[in-house]
Amino acid sequence: MKGRNQDFQNPHSLGNKIGRLVWGWVWVLLFRFTPPRLFGGWRRFLLKLFGAKIGSTWLHPTVRVWAPWMLKAGDHVFIDRNVYLYNVYGIEIADRVVVSFDSTLCTASHDTRDPTFGLTGAPIKIGNDVWVAADVFVGPGVTINDRAVVGARSSVFADLPAGKICVGTPAKPIRDREIDAG
Repeated sequence: MKGRNQDFQNPHSLGNKIGRLVWGWVWVLLFRFTPPRLFGGWRRFLLKLFGAKIGSTWLHPTVRVWAPWMLKAGDHVFIDRNVYLYNVYGIEIADRVVVSFDSTLCTASHDTRDPTFGLTGAPIKIGNDVWVAADVFVGPGVTINDRAVVGARSSVFADLPAGKICVGTPAKPIRDREIDAG
């Protein structure tokens, strides 16, 4: 095991590390301590300042975004308290999406075959009219298609079909999502 740390190579550029450091300070000083029901525009402004491409997205001040420049979110998106967007490889969220409290969208993992556990991963994509319920984990490379619902405390490791309610670990479709004509 001696010398193992010598083999480790951080995959992130110096610019990425500095950007995340500066963002961390901005998050702590200017984003995190804003009132939850107020300053949604201010939080969007800060994210856009760091390269996020977002529409009328509302984020609770406790939402953690690993790298704002890797985030895309559409209109009428609601991201609730204590959500972690670990977007090393990018997260794309379409329109009319709810990500409920304590959920994690994680685009990165580690290669277990590599003795140095090299970083690996892929982007997460969430379609239109999706609800990710409370305390859900979404893993790297997952696409949650339009109109899907992911039940509370589920873990998503593979793509989920459109218009289905999916639950469990791993999440699986259990029935169609029926929508009232209204």
